This record gives sequence, C-alpha cells and structure tokens, in this order.
Amino acid sequence: MTTTATPPARPAAPVLRVRDLDVLFTVDGGRAPDVHAVRGLSYDVHAGEVLAIVGESGSGKSVSSMALLGLLPRTARVQGSVVLGDVDLLDPATDLGAVRGRRIAMVFQDATGALDPVFTIGYQLDEMLRRHTDLDRDARRARCVELLRMVDLPDPEDRLRFYPHQMSGGQCQRVMIAMALACDPEVLVADEPTTALDVTVQQEVLDVLRRLRARTSAAIVLITHDMGVVADLADRVVVMRHGEAVEEAPVHDLFGAPAAAYTQELLGAVPRIGAADRASGVDARERPVLSVEDLVVEYRNRRGRTVRAVDGVTLHVQPGELLALVGESGSGKSTLGRCALGLAPLTSGVVDVVGVRLGQSTRRAVRQARTRIGVVFQHPGGSMNPRYTVGQSVGEPLRVHAGVRGAALERRVGELLEQVELPAAWASRYPHELSGGQRQRVAIARAVALGPDLLIADEPTSALDVSVQATVLDLLREVQQRLRFACLFISHDLAVVDALADRVAVMHRGRVVETGDRTQVLGAPNDEYTRRLLDAAPVPDPVEQAVRRERRLAAAS
Repeated sequence: MTTTATPPARPAAPVLRVRDLDVLFTVDGGRAPDVHAVRGLSYDVHAGEVLAIVGESGSGKSVSSMALLGLLPRTARVQGSVVLGDVDLLDPATDLGAVRGRRIAMVFQDATGALDPVFTIGYQLDEMLRRHTDLDRDARRARCVELLRMVDLPDPEDRLRFYPHQMSGGQCQRVMIAMALACDPEVLVADEPTTALDVTVQQEVLDVLRRLRARTSAAIVLITHDMGVVADLADRVVVMRHGEAVEEAPVHDLFGAPAAAYTQELLGAVPRIGAADRASGVDARERPVLSVEDLVVEYRNRRGRTVRAVDGVTLHVQPGELLALVGESGSGKSTLGRCALGLAPLTSGVVDVVGVRLGQSTRRAVRQARTRIGVVFQHPGGSMNPRYTVGQSVGEPLRVHAGVRGAALERRVGELLEQVELPAAWASRYPHELSGGQRQRVAIARAVALGPDLLIADEPTSALDVSVQATVLDLLREVQQRLRFACLFISHDLAVVDALADRVAVMHRGRVVETGDRTQVLGAPNDEYTRRLLDAAPVPDPVEQAVRRERRLAAAS
C-alpha cells in the first residue's frame, strides 16, 4: 500500500494586497521638486492577521495608510495597486464612499481632531450606521450603545448625548474605535490607535482589537511607534525608513533577531522601566515654581450632576525638577494642567504659578505669568494655526512677548527647529505638510522659545516613534538642565516617565494616590492602583508580553 503525503495547505488569499505603492507630493505648486513620501511599498494582510507598520516620523507609515483609503490631499499622487478582496481601491472607477467605513475603516491618530465638535457622539455613531446599514432607528441606537460598551466607555447610554469636548482624549479615541468597528469591516487600519490612552485603557483597547480579530477575522493594519503594542498584538511587522520597507518579519523573529541595522537601532531606542539610572540635582529648599494646595475642581454635566474632576490635590514642582503626573484617562491629570495655566476655574484651593496666585491676582499679573510658562499640548495639529507656517508658529512667542523681528527672529526660529531635529529651512512649511511626530517637535520648539520657568507638557512624546522619542526626551532633559525650568510632565507611558522624571505623582479618580521619587514609585509602589498601572504597561518583548497577558487574564477569570 502506497501512502502519499498530504501537501501543506496553501494559505488563503490575502484580504488586502498592496503592490509597489508610491506616494509623491507636489511642493510649492510644482516649483519645487516633488517629495517621494512612499516608494515601492508592498505587503499582504490575511484575514485575522495583525500587520504592524513601524518607523520614524516622516518614514511614510501614516501616509501609506491614508493612501489606502484615498484620504491624502490633492497635492498627492498615488501609484501602484491596493486590492481589497476583488476591488482595486486605486482604480478611479471605484466608489470609495461605498467602501470606506463598510469594508475598510480607519482609526485616526488624533481622535479629538477627527470627531466633529458640533455633533454629539451618538449622532456621529448613528451617521455611520445610517450610511452603511439598513437598521431602523431603535436598532441603530442599540448598536451605538453596544459599540460604546465594547470599547469600555462607562455609562454608554448617557455618553451618546455627550459632545467631544466633554470627554477626555482617551475617551474620544475609544469613540473613534467604536465608529471604525460599527460595520464589522474586513480591514481595520489603525493609525496610532493607543497614542492618547493611558496604559490600563490601552490594555483594554488592545483586548478589544484582539477580540474583534477573533470574532470577525478582520485584518488589522496597525501603524504605531509603541513597540510594546507591537509585541502584544502584531503577527508580522514591516519596518519603514525614508518611505521604503527595510525589513519585514514575523514579530518573534523581528524582536529576537532583527536583520536590518536600522531595526536594531529602533529596538535599542525603546525605553524600559527600570533601565534609567539618573541622579536628581533638584534642591527642595528652593521656592516651588508650581505649588498646588488642596485643589478642588468641579463642574456640572449635561444632567445637572456635579462632577469632581480634581479632589483635594496637593503637589509642588521645584526649579529644575520634572514631576511626572500619571493616571488613567479622566483621572484629572489634564484638568490639573489646565488649572496651572489658568484655563480651568478653581472650585477651591490654591494654585501658585511663578509667584502668582491664580484666582486672586490681577489679569495683568496672570498674563505676565503666562509668558513664563511654556506649553506642549497633547495634539500638536490642533494647537497650531493651519494658516501659519512653521516659522510663524515658532516665532510668535518671540515676536509678541520679546519683540524679536526680522533677521534676528528668522535666525532664532532656525536655531529652535534644529534643536528639535528639524531643518531650519522647514520654517516655510505648513503644519499639514508635516507628520504627526514632526508637528510635535515644532510644538516643543515653540514651547521653549522664551526660556520658560515652567513647562507643562501634556503627552509631549505621544505622537513620536521610539527613535525620535528618545531624541526628544534627551532634548527635553538637556534643555531643562541648561535653563533649569520646572516641568509638569503629563504622560501615560511609564517607561518614558522612568527615563525622564525626578518624581512621580499618580492620580486616580481626581486624587493623588501616591507620590514620591521615581525609583520608589515605579520600582516599589505602595498603592494598589499604581501596581495595576505598572502591570498593564506593555513591554517590547512578544514572549514576555504573552506571559503577562495570560497571567492577567487568568487573574481576572
């Protein structure tokens, strides 16, 4: 009897095929050479697979994802082939309006900017269902509630009546994910889907994406700079640099034995908790630059209920010190930052900034105090005037508050751009011509333009890939040590906090539950909530991350 070996099963056809994708941008109306943002990019994604695309800011990873859905500006020329099932998305005859949202959906990097501020969350979710499904009104409402519950938003029925500005950045990001999931698409393109999220919510979102893949076999194209997220979720990884793919490999092979020298550099730049070894030169005897005593901030929600966003918080930041404020989305950390700027009303308590007591000083004194405060907002695209060039945005504080003009202003703007690893010649560009990470660096240059006494940084590295993040963290530390400004650093990335902070304050439900030296809080935390944050932080190792995930799920069951 003759036996014949069974041939190996052939893999199913990919659900998305990208071949020789090129993206070119026309610059200055065609008077300058075209910018080749993506060059010859090819990859396949199969049903149920997560393909992560990583690389530096400006590497072309986000541009390539926008090209899939035809979302690039008119100055872009896209060539090549992008086939979804049996539909070529680059074919001019293809009705992209019928495909986007239904068969291929996208989670954008800046959820706050992507949501329409004049419509409620419920209206925007319902609009997606009205456009692409035949559900009646009651069924659509039930589906909207189900989607918000799926992404772990509390009180989903009430949230349907909220506007985007009434929710934290992390909550808005979860709404964007819910909208993308509305029609159970075949392909989900997720451009930095966890950028604005703290580690515990990030963990929940990654679980949501994992469940989505298991339930619907959707393919996921994940654009991210967080190598911990890659280790936790991805099956394969494409590494991009200067618009080209320099390496593609299964996730375990990439982390275990990266082939390309650039990939090795990228993984070497990933911060890890416990790796920092730095002595603080802060003198606690000096007068704090920022002093908060028993701060309470309350507001009324749409139902007339009083919500206490900040509850009896006390903290101080010394000259030359970096205090990191960490906690979940909605914990009150960004509200506290706005209070330090005088942008949120105080219910009670004291906020003293650079010697000026907010709420008890003249408007002139408060305005003068603000000239001594630099700010880096969470979403640089939303904080810049789109009609201003980069040079005008960076130079505005110098022009308005220091009276710098002409050649001196141009020279100083160029110096500031070069300090954040951008060419001085980019002063003539506009924000929409830069990647998210490049815009973040422009925001940092603007924040330090006047040599502030206090820098308030709300997720300043959230849009940066790991290599540029490392450069920016080194820059912040170097500039801070040189200028000795105090810094309130709001972040959800505990590894970044460990690399940069002198002290750490942990917020939970409006209260500071733990504060202390960085090594103590992150190395031997006293509070159970702090321990949960540390356990939820993804690590850039797929083997260790799988073990941590299994342990967490076993404990929860």
